[in-house]
Amino acid sequence: MDKHEDAFSGDYGCVGDVVTEQYVVESTVSACHVQLACSEPYCAFPLNGRELCVWSATSPRDQLLILRGHHQLITAVAFGKKVNSLLLCSASHDYVILWNVDECKEKALLGEAPRGTVLGTLLGKVLCLQFSLDDRAIAVCTGDKILMLDAKSPSVLAELRGHQAPVTALTFCAGQADLLISVSEDRCFQVWNHHVGTSVYTSPVLAACPLLSVLVDEDTKQLVTGCADGQLWVFSLVENHHYRCVTRVDLRRKSERFFIQRVSPESCGLSGSQSSFSLGGNQLLPSNEQDREAGMQVAWPVLHLELCDQSYAQNPGWKCLPSEKAKCLWVGCSTALFVLNLASFELEAVVLYKDFMGLSIKVAGSCAIMNRAGHGKVCCALTSTFGNKMAVLEVKAPALLRCQQGPGPGPGRSLSVLASACVLPTSPLYSGAVEKKHTKPPAAKQLATRSRIQDQPLVFHGKVRSSGYASCPRVTMFSPKTNVKSDGKRASQGKHSYIRKDYPVASSLPARLCGQMAVAPKPTTVCCLQYSGDGRRLACGLANHLLLVMDASLTGVPAAFLGHDGPVSAVSWSHSGEWLVSSSQDGTLRLWPTRGTAHTVLLGKDMFSKPIQSAQFYYVDTFILLASGPELHLLKYHIDTCKDEIKRYQQKSKFQPAHRLFTTEKLEITSLSAVNDFYSYTVLTADRNRTLEIFDLNVGCSVARIPDAHSRLVHQICQNKGSAFAAQEPEAYNLFLTAAVGDGVKLWDLRTLRCERRFEGHANRCHPCGVAISACGRHVACGAEDRCAYVYEMGSSTFSRRLGGHTDTVIQVAFNPSAPQLLIFTKQGTIAIQGLLQCLTPALSLV
Repeated sequence: MDKHEDAFSGDYGCVGDVVTEQYVVESTVSACHVQLACSEPYCAFPLNGRELCVWSATSPRDQLLILRGHHQLITAVAFGKKVNSLLLCSASHDYVILWNVDECKEKALLGEAPRGTVLGTLLGKVLCLQFSLDDRAIAVCTGDKILMLDAKSPSVLAELRGHQAPVTALTFCAGQADLLISVSEDRCFQVWNHHVGTSVYTSPVLAACPLLSVLVDEDTKQLVTGCADGQLWVFSLVENHHYRCVTRVDLRRKSERFFIQRVSPESCGLSGSQSSFSLGGNQLLPSNEQDREAGMQVAWPVLHLELCDQSYAQNPGWKCLPSEKAKCLWVGCSTALFVLNLASFELEAVVLYKDFMGLSIKVAGSCAIMNRAGHGKVCCALTSTFGNKMAVLEVKAPALLRCQQGPGPGPGRSLSVLASACVLPTSPLYSGAVEKKHTKPPAAKQLATRSRIQDQPLVFHGKVRSSGYASCPRVTMFSPKTNVKSDGKRASQGKHSYIRKDYPVASSLPARLCGQMAVAPKPTTVCCLQYSGDGRRLACGLANHLLLVMDASLTGVPAAFLGHDGPVSAVSWSHSGEWLVSSSQDGTLRLWPTRGTAHTVLLGKDMFSKPIQSAQFYYVDTFILLASGPELHLLKYHIDTCKDEIKRYQQKSKFQPAHRLFTTEKLEITSLSAVNDFYSYTVLTADRNRTLEIFDLNVGCSVARIPDAHSRLVHQICQNKGSAFAAQEPEAYNLFLTAAVGDGVKLWDLRTLRCERRFEGHANRCHPCGVAISACGRHVACGAEDRCAYVYEMGSSTFSRRLGGHTDTVIQVAFNPSAPQLLIFTKQGTIAIQGLLQCLTPALSLV
């Protein structure tokens, strides 16, 4: 092995506790825009133009393996895919040479010159190389064509043509060994069958700049391509998705948001005078805000993509879906390294080269990343854009992610939807809990009343009826009736309504149209809807001031509730199913009996200063929870059901304010959500500043905030409230969805206060389309403006099924809690049921 002590710079060692510069070498020729190679434990890069330098992370730093054989400048280097046999291929204008690293090391130790095998001659300028999965073939990109070379003999197996510009990167699909995906300067990607030599799929033009990198993740079945303008395009490789575009990620915008949320002085607990945040002894943020803003405006070409090691990239809070693992991706750019979550498409960590003063390279022209398995370290090989330096950086990934993790619930605090402690005596919920505990049932009250017997004269009877103990015992207590005539018909279904069937958890997605109807003779918008707990009834509030309660099968005549003077903005069933609470834009709150002749309970508009946005039953019908402006109100209520014909117009029901909370910034609440089916202290809100705020009513205050949850206002928060017909893991109830116009749907975990997944693919740019979670917790449904409803798997970011055939924008969706059915409401007031059960009889109109 050769020693190039004079080529290395003198400033070695740590530039920080997180990022370490392991090696720096000075070359006589710039290696900018040359494909570098990294494979545990080696990094390979051209030195002095024609020499191939192999650096080992386990060898002394002054021992380098130098391979000579090229007469022209080396333009691409690649390692083999197999772990046991370390094959290395290098390409230039003159030769494509295959090297065996182990054999070359042995010859170098013996003082002999290492030699490789020439596989191709005078193929032109090679921009990239890639070994096949079995290392038997090598894909060589020269110009706009791809040559498949045999790794054992100098022969061309296939020639792939189809791109209109030079091919910049390619990769093989592990799931399908015969598929190869390439990207080019023509801004398209192509899928090839390299065994046959034909093109399988050609994408449309994706961006205005060339595509520079590509990666395939077999676990999530996703294709990721990197562009020269700092854009990442993600596509689905599922067989029936036909290379559907999942999302597009703008690294510049993501970085701006990342620095504001994650590593700003405020989020790190620093005072306002401290304008920088230290990461391992180095300044992560620029010393002044102007430098940072100037740095954000540059375009970051995506030079390299590499999957993260799951041992440190896995989020420990993701426990509700053990089969689905959140994957992360290393993105190597010209001025920074990024860690991108492939489920939420959010940045987990950022390393800016210029913020580490000891690094020799500030702007990179080429990049290659290697995960050191089991070490929690990442090696990154860089070449300088404006100089002749080449450097190898070592990043301690666990320390990096730990330093830049997002804001959590706080030290010593663990948030959960399920109540894990008793109600505190100082809690606003305490009075309701004590009242329920000590209240006697009606039967006990009647028994106490009957026990008060007045004094009466004592009477002795001559005969006392026998108790029957002295008589002979009866042989037959109940004799069946044998003379009942049967007409062959089954008993009515209502007699067996008490039989509860479990929710079919293993059922497939709702796909068949079972019923369709209109809620009004004229097009009317459905503002809100909710299934009853047993899934048999449906309540929906309309824009024409009506509240309708109908059968879940959409049959029969619905019950119409009149009283509101404005559109019904919110409706909620009680846990018992006997009452409905609704709020309207007229500023009133009403309680409606779903059965019987009890009168409506009205809460006037003079009680609240601003209109009621949301209202629902809370704490198993103990309270009514509502949002009015920036205020969160907790009301105790008493409903008087006594029948008095003389005073039937006099309202004896009472409301009493139990607690009132304000949002931190005192901005209007746009969405509210809480669980009523079981005891929970947690209340979720969203305000006009796009901030999610979590309140704990056991302590009676705000406990956590998530700023900038979406780029636009959050119009709905949907919790995973479960169902009485399906059992879920306790951790699953900590998941909730948020929806915003133009910003998709996000899945959050209350324990980590982080976005765990992002659902993309449905059109939602103008109207606030609703979102829902199935009773089994496996599916997510949302409306869209293309007259379709979209159903997602909880572990996938792209939709699994698109339900079309509707006449207008789908603005509301709801899952039946007792059956695998999806209810779809359009803007014109049409209802449709998509399900797997026996088709229901469709109705034309409800009026």
